[in-house]
Amino acid sequence: MRENMSDQSSQKPHDRLAAVLKDDLDAVSIMISERMASEHAPRIPQVTAHLVEAGGKRLRPMLTLAAAKLCGYTGPYHIHLATTVEFIHTATLLHDDVVDESAQRRGRPTANLLWDNQSSVLVGDYLFARSFQLMTEPGSMRVMKILSNAAATIAEGEVLQLTAAQNLATTEAVYFQVVRGKTAALFSAATEVGGVISDAPEDHVKALFDYGDALGIAFQIVDDLLDYQGSDATGKNIGDDFRERKLTLPVIKAVALADAEEHAFWVRTIEKGKQVDGDLEHALALLNKHGTLDTTKADALMWADTAKAALAILPDHEIKGLLVDLADYVVARIS
Repeated sequence: MRENMSDQSSQKPHDRLAAVLKDDLDAVSIMISERMASEHAPRIPQVTAHLVEAGGKRLRPMLTLAAAKLCGYTGPYHIHLATTVEFIHTATLLHDDVVDESAQRRGRPTANLLWDNQSSVLVGDYLFARSFQLMTEPGSMRVMKILSNAAATIAEGEVLQLTAAQNLATTEAVYFQVVRGKTAALFSAATEVGGVISDAPEDHVKALFDYGDALGIAFQIVDDLLDYQGSDATGKNIGDDFRERKLTLPVIKAVALADAEEHAFWVRTIEKGKQVDGDLEHALALLNKHGTLDTTKADALMWADTAKAALAILPDHEIKGLLVDLADYVVARIS
């Protein structure tokens, strides 16, 4: 028994959460396979399966299942909503890879590389349509409003990022607006609908929304930070965002503190995209000079603390403890 407890404690929080939710996650996998099928367009399940089966953690649908379980839900529709969340996420990934001209996703060639951009965009559209079909099945107008609003917010965030990512006038406020759109909106919708479908008290639903929102923000800040502090263990290549001229939080902070010479460097490398050998190393030196990696890490830790604090009002439950651990784990990647 002691050995089993030791094995459990050594597992990552999302793995422990997945173990607790195994039956529900299996049901989600079955529904994903059923609902991504197409009688007339076999390319749809081919493209979708390539991404869905690539080994993602399914964190977002897991959050919906966890929220529903935490709130005592006993009906069948949390499976539909978790599948909806996964389809929205997968659709955005297909579209993102086209926009970013990506060649790799989760260690595998992207769908747009294996097939073409048209297939990726149209299959992404199909998954969005499927997600809207799925979200109607529980028969809750409130659930449909939450998830459809999230889909619109994600698209808005992605468009905002197009104009903000290479503009040195982008502020931290705009950065957080982008992050709340492209990342946190689906996290918060995933947790919120789990509470709504369970008819949880309004203060519990609000707590679940706040948890998802703060967790999503922390998740994205850490992802951006790992681009400058990553390693083989984190699966991130140092400097990808810099090479792609993405103005993320560590750089936004450094630009705000830059002298004239440093500002000219950021204009050349980020706004104009004229990068030469040694620029990444110089960028890292400027981030370290101004301590913006440390202040960005402090922001991530603060948002993780905000996520954990939101859960305080919710009833004591194994799931609650795992969600707390999950918030800690998200930021532990940068410890």
